[in-house]
Amino acid sequence: MIEADEYDTAFFDKRSKFVHYRPRIAILNNLEYDHADIFPDLAAIQRQFHHLVRSVPAGGRLIVNAHDKALAEVLAMGAWTPVETFAIDGQGVKADWRARVLNAEASHFEVLRGERSLGEVHWSLPGQHNMLNGVAAIAAAAAAGVKPALAISALAAFRNAKRRLEVRGVVNGVTVYDDFAHHPTAIAATLEALRARIGTQRLIAALEPRSNTMKLGVHRDVLGSSLVLADRVHLFKPADLTWNLERVLKVLDGRGQMHTRVETIVETIVADARPGDHVLIMSNGAFGGIHARLLERLGQSNASPGLAGKPVSVQSD
Repeated sequence: MIEADEYDTAFFDKRSKFVHYRPRIAILNNLEYDHADIFPDLAAIQRQFHHLVRSVPAGGRLIVNAHDKALAEVLAMGAWTPVETFAIDGQGVKADWRARVLNAEASHFEVLRGERSLGEVHWSLPGQHNMLNGVAAIAAAAAAGVKPALAISALAAFRNAKRRLEVRGVVNGVTVYDDFAHHPTAIAATLEALRARIGTQRLIAALEPRSNTMKLGVHRDVLGSSLVLADRVHLFKPADLTWNLERVLKVLDGRGQMHTRVETIVETIVADARPGDHVLIMSNGAFGGIHARLLERLGQSNASPGLAGKPVSVQSD
């Protein structure tokens, strides 16, 4: 299995990478405007997705997210490959495969094909976006000849990819996570998944708006609303950001702070942190090594009386 997106192939080949892969089975998960340094609008990305769709043979399979209207528009351009859809049950969307949520964090769900229940998935990944990934994987495996019951049982042992709500360490009762989220939809989904898991415990988020699309300000009007599930938000302002983060801070209504130095974010979080807090670091880059620096300072700090003398557990890279 290969994961791919619409990013261009090379400086001399501006076609999306995935048009070269020639898959027999393709999962189309979501389609939103991104990579503003390459594509002028959503329609340009949809054309690349259509090229991908037309590269899948008639004897293959397209597994498509039924919730995504932009993908439906791509399919309307024409496809000669059989299409199967997947969706979350109970949300008013018709689909061949459905996932029915069975617990608050969506890490336990029932898989249905048509009206037939195929079994229940118990795995470690929280969030409805991960649940959709799971049911899509089961549908794709079935298209490749794997019995759904076997695929369902295999997911119980699945270990998530790095940088997807990855726990980097637990220091003095403070859990530090790393996530690759850098698009508002991914940011909101990641926060929703973690919030469902931790309940009312404090959630502190730190975000580096590092992607070219984010730096150009394409998402400036929706970034604030994607962060509202966090109790505290620390925004890093890179020197080449072309727009003002104040509009995001206004949406966060006193829960957000802007910083121009990574070290300031670290020290602010350390001074504020207390046992039971969850700190989510989001960036599609290294974010100045903030994860290791934060874990080290949390271990050293006596800024909060509640942090002194507690055991330390750090996840190695």
